[in-house]
Amino acid sequence: MTAAHPNILIVMGDQMAAPALPVYGHPLVRTPNIERLAQGGVVFENAYCNFPICAPSRFSMLSGRLASRIGAYDNAAEFPSATPTMAHYLRLAGYRTCASGKMHFIGADQQHGFEERLTTDIYPADFGWTPDWRQPDEQLEWFHNLVNVVAAGLSHRTLQIDFDDEVAFRSRRWLYDHARADDKRPFFMLVSFSHPHDPYNIPQDYWDRYDHDAIDLPTVPPMPLNERDPHSRRLYANYDRGEHEITEAHVRNARHAYYGAISYVDDRIGELLQTLEVTGQLEDTIVIVTSDHGDMLGERGMWFKMTFFEWACRVPLIFHAPGRFAPARPSGNVSLVDLAPTLLDLAGAKAPQTAEPDGRSLVPLLDGAGAGRPDIVLGEYFAEGSVAPMFMVRQGRYKYIACEADPPLLYDLDADPAELDNLAGTADHAGTERALMEIIGETWDSEALCRDVVASQQRRRLVFQALMTGDRTLWDYEPRHAEAKAYVRNIAGLYEKEARAFLPRRGPAGS
Repeated sequence: MTAAHPNILIVMGDQMAAPALPVYGHPLVRTPNIERLAQGGVVFENAYCNFPICAPSRFSMLSGRLASRIGAYDNAAEFPSATPTMAHYLRLAGYRTCASGKMHFIGADQQHGFEERLTTDIYPADFGWTPDWRQPDEQLEWFHNLVNVVAAGLSHRTLQIDFDDEVAFRSRRWLYDHARADDKRPFFMLVSFSHPHDPYNIPQDYWDRYDHDAIDLPTVPPMPLNERDPHSRRLYANYDRGEHEITEAHVRNARHAYYGAISYVDDRIGELLQTLEVTGQLEDTIVIVTSDHGDMLGERGMWFKMTFFEWACRVPLIFHAPGRFAPARPSGNVSLVDLAPTLLDLAGAKAPQTAEPDGRSLVPLLDGAGAGRPDIVLGEYFAEGSVAPMFMVRQGRYKYIACEADPPLLYDLDADPAELDNLAGTADHAGTERALMEIIGETWDSEALCRDVVASQQRRRLVFQALMTGDRTLWDYEPRHAEAKAYVRNIAGLYEKEARAFLPRRGPAGS
């Protein structure tokens, strides 16, 4: 790779847990394209989301700021238009910016610095999914539901397949168009698939890639509810309507379909790589693979995300740029909030001092250095299933989870990777716990955040009720595809139009 300003392609799976990928040690899942990228790239062993639910995690990643700094408290919290994103910065640095697939932008601004957005979103852009901490026992229709586990298995089509097929087509088409366009700027493209997010259903082709009897069951079996921490109990009550008893067969079906969905994403990644290759763009493109958060996938008897256990908050993070970065597997703790300053570094751009990110550039680690870099990750959670601000610090081998409503949790992930031995309150680890508590106290004001979250929830619920009254006001993005410019129309010569569509380019007829 020789370009001073390389193309940058981020490919995201949704709810794709790092422990479920062979790159991170899973023995069954098949992802040859991700493995190809990993073999020639930099694989971050301990990468985390900063907020284990979709929208705030994405806002945090794009802005390089903790979600609490921008009021992104849940899946119906607005992404403020005045918050600079990596797309704004890269656009100012001379990049052509494009988004395709699931963005989960909430609010009237549906582009956040991207010049082009190729698809609509799979979920609504309004305030309708706002939880209410004043009613902690309320179960809302849009909460996660165990029906997705009970009904897991084969399906010829799903909403996710419909959406992701379009995302893949539009993204590849854009890459072809960029290669044959007169616009010679480098590109920054974010392609975001909705798989392997639940519902856990997948077509026959992907189901048949796995031997059903060989599908592994959770490493940590279901725990009795009275043995779970309070947050885990609330989460389970959040998505358990008392309608379903989860059996081993349900768990195996769900994991089977989830693995198939990961293979589906891997195939789409392969198509994107093939498109870059045939258009001559692969060599000068940094390809990044990641996810917004993970999925508990039955571990501890828990599902989905919304918790700081490893399966829910540890994500893949792979950089592939042969000739720029040597293959490596850094073991330091990093997070999605580090991506924005990293991309600015790679593009030779700088964030203004008025918008300093909370993350730290990964370029020293990508270059094989990084000595002295703080080995710390910060996480937070204020969405459904919580009743007060919840914080996580991962520093070195320890993970600490604190919430004023719950007893603290402290795990030594080197000695206890399954997170079964809570060391909080033990004399042997009092110093470690005190140090991590101090980091939380220095980073967040829990009492003030609690007031802000509740006030935000009430404002948004009122606004949503008003906008759904009378003539409904929707913010959802609806792309306009300029078909008149894509095909032959009587605004340009037939042979000139056809010639410009060839790749490699050829001259008009008679030239």
